[in-house]
Amino acid sequence: MTEISRPLRLAEAVGALSLATDLAMGQPLEHGLRTAVLAVRAAQAMGLPEDDQVTVFYTGLLHFAGCTAESEIDARFFGDELSARPQMMAVAFGTRLDLVTTATRVAHPERARLARAAAMARSAFGGIAEFRKWAASHCDVARVLGARMGFSEQIQLALRHLWERWDGKGMPGDLRGDQIPLAVRLMQVAQDADMAWHQGGSGLAGQVLAERAGSGLDPAAVTAFLSLGETAYAGLDAPSIWEDALLAEPGPRPVVDGDRLDACLSAIADFADLKSMWTVGHSRGVAGLAERSARVAGLAGDDALALRRAGLVHDIGRVAVPVNVWAKRGPLNRDEREQVRLHAYHTERVLDAAAGLRPLARLAGSHGERCDGSGYHRGSRAGDMPLAAWLLATADCYHAMREPRSYRQALSARDAADELTRQAEAGLLAPDAVDAVLTAAGQSRAPAAQPAEPPTGQRTREGPPGSQVTRARPAGLSERECEVLGLLARGLATKQVARRLGISPKTCDHHIQRLYGKAGVSTRAGATLFALEHGLVRLD
Repeated sequence: MTEISRPLRLAEAVGALSLATDLAMGQPLEHGLRTAVLAVRAAQAMGLPEDDQVTVFYTGLLHFAGCTAESEIDARFFGDELSARPQMMAVAFGTRLDLVTTATRVAHPERARLARAAAMARSAFGGIAEFRKWAASHCDVARVLGARMGFSEQIQLALRHLWERWDGKGMPGDLRGDQIPLAVRLMQVAQDADMAWHQGGSGLAGQVLAERAGSGLDPAAVTAFLSLGETAYAGLDAPSIWEDALLAEPGPRPVVDGDRLDACLSAIADFADLKSMWTVGHSRGVAGLAERSARVAGLAGDDALALRRAGLVHDIGRVAVPVNVWAKRGPLNRDEREQVRLHAYHTERVLDAAAGLRPLARLAGSHGERCDGSGYHRGSRAGDMPLAAWLLATADCYHAMREPRSYRQALSARDAADELTRQAEAGLLAPDAVDAVLTAAGQSRAPAAQPAEPPTGQRTREGPPGSQVTRARPAGLSERECEVLGLLARGLATKQVARRLGISPKTCDHHIQRLYGKAGVSTRAGATLFALEHGLVRLD
């Protein structure tokens, strides 16, 4: 197995995340890249200094980075959020009539007209408040992920206000006009220009921008962009603009390695896992277990490190599958099964775009394979993949068993170990990989064995699943606040958390507001990211 062999540019890491946001928003691939390129061109037309151009560039790449935070709101309102989102985004900075008309047309298209109206009415109970919550969560997550990846305060500020509008009618509606960071205003013009250009060329793009100038969009930013004429879209019709987007990055073009690389990959992991309440913390758990199993199996230190990093990003393709597929309680139909099988393909393709991440791509994309050829997405067999790939597939399988899903409760550690053993005996998983993973998890293939500690020196930062590793409480959180935060991150509502802890809902809400303040976040999604970063999300 090959570790990352060349320096990884920060723009490559963020570019890979940007491709994933395109998948999560149902946008044509490289929408985020094109938005960044167009926004920088407009910034240059306005004569902005280099530092400001850097902010514009990364705001463009990251403008959808919080979109997994409230996917379930979109799913409740629209049904298939991936089908609805592109059409809704196309009118986000248009008129309210555009928004209402489009929402009515795209919501729950599989239902009869009256049933659709009733579903929308139920979903919209509470009105605009639900979408203010959506915008707040989106921005909170984008900002936290941006901070995690080491971006400047200026970029983080921009990411806090992605959905405000020039006329003050945006989300959450706190800013208007020049109060909105200029990088955001330029990104919004570039975003609308790209979506309209993709639908009808530069003529339609110019028409849309002119209509929205002074209402949804900054008129000065629109004027600067339109002054570029056709040159604004130069090269956007190429088969891929990946390389051109990297060349468009202003400034010193930093590289990432070591801890910052791990932080970037962890940000990608958490972005993917926020797609569903059932998967929060999954990628981090798989990464830690895979690394420990690699050491148990005798892999070299560099290979164990590469396996952990592949584990962090193995599920980024998950965002290309609608929420309702992951949340379905009954059996999946053929179409839904194929969507799930393809998520590993999307993982591989997103990572393969960045030369610096390419060594991880095939390994990460192999997590769904099975030794008898029944897995996905290649249908690989026992001899087709190295041990590292089977370790990742096995770690993913075990950790998923230990987590609750919409259609079942979480398995106990012993039951998960027994099921993994059965799969090895049935020829689905490699026996040596199963042995290593179970040893790393403190389990054994022998049914009578008691849970054991990992071999000396094998415990890592994550600890074995379910272990009670003593940790310092971050940000001055109390023990109770840590308990509340861990349950919130697992998707429990305030009343459910209160019931679990034996406290009143009012007291629970008091703890929630205090921990939000201490963690520096404003939404449940932001708090979930904080909990993940500090190891407060545990298996039961």
